[in-house]
Amino acid sequence: MADESSGQEKTEDPTSRRLLEARQKGDVLKSMEVPSAAVLLIGLLALFTMKTFMYDRLLLVVRHYLGQLHTLTITPANMLAITMEVMTFFAILVGPIMAVIFLTALGANYAQVGVLFSPEKITPKYEKIDPIKGVQRLFSMQTLFNSFKSIAKLVIVGWVAYTVVRDNTAQLLPLMDQSPLVIFIFYARVSFWIFLKTALIIVLLAAIDWLFQRWQFMKKMKMTKQEVKEEAKNTEGDPHVKGRIRSIQMEMARRRMMADVPEADVIITNPTRLAIAIKYDAATMNAPMVMAKGAGVIAHRIKEIGRENNIPLMEDKPLARGLYKAVEIGEEIPLEFFQAVAEVLAHVYSVKNRAA
Repeated sequence: MADESSGQEKTEDPTSRRLLEARQKGDVLKSMEVPSAAVLLIGLLALFTMKTFMYDRLLLVVRHYLGQLHTLTITPANMLAITMEVMTFFAILVGPIMAVIFLTALGANYAQVGVLFSPEKITPKYEKIDPIKGVQRLFSMQTLFNSFKSIAKLVIVGWVAYTVVRDNTAQLLPLMDQSPLVIFIFYARVSFWIFLKTALIIVLLAAIDWLFQRWQFMKKMKMTKQEVKEEAKNTEGDPHVKGRIRSIQMEMARRRMMADVPEADVIITNPTRLAIAIKYDAATMNAPMVMAKGAGVIAHRIKEIGRENNIPLMEDKPLARGLYKAVEIGEEIPLEFFQAVAEVLAHVYSVKNRAA
């Protein structure tokens, strides 16, 4: 599929930012079959689990009213009270099942999309009433797949009902001599197995539908290479601008470093390519500290500032290379350089003392 704006194919997986923006617009991965399958299966299992409770409550209601048939008189005065009483009985009877179904539907939707409110999804859009796009949607892959699901459900329910009834046909004739309770239990058992087998197959269909919806969603969210580059530029900044910012930051750091060079006690060189400015204050430092360092042009500038401020320049190629590689600006020198740096500082201090 080509991108209309750039002519490029959408071959790149969506970025996290693309998915977040789609979510904010209400465009998320969701299968409507998952909540339906979960409600059917969990509701059926809850019904099976609570069958004894529901049977006892139903029997209680029937006995209550059948036992009062000879004394119960319905009048406008007591009609509301009797209605409320019946409704209370049935609320207690079906309330737990309805609560389980409600929580299951809520949980199935939350598991797919979490908490989401997008006004954009309910905003009127012209393309929703565009007849041309309506015809395109009518023959889209999504519509064809939904039609397939609907037909599959009808076929499955019919086939499951037929096979279960066929397997229990031999038990139908003996029911003619049984009590209503036995007949009721038989039909309840057969119905339960029809619904259970249907629910399990619909769960399988829901899993297939979720995989299809995921494929459709990820295909829709794919990006062109240009879109990925533009997003990276917007998210992380233009590489040219970032490079310019880094250059400015390095220049500011270099200026701060050069400002510290006059405070150094000695500048160790190699002698042309490297320069490391060292300072030691026994009262405030545990070890000598690198105030500045540089190579090439920066090293030349450090030496110039050193000469301008009468800072001794000492040539020591191995020490200069070691300090340049191992010690950062503002860090104290490590233990392995103590001896060499101490000898350099001692020589510098002795020269200063003789000059004084």
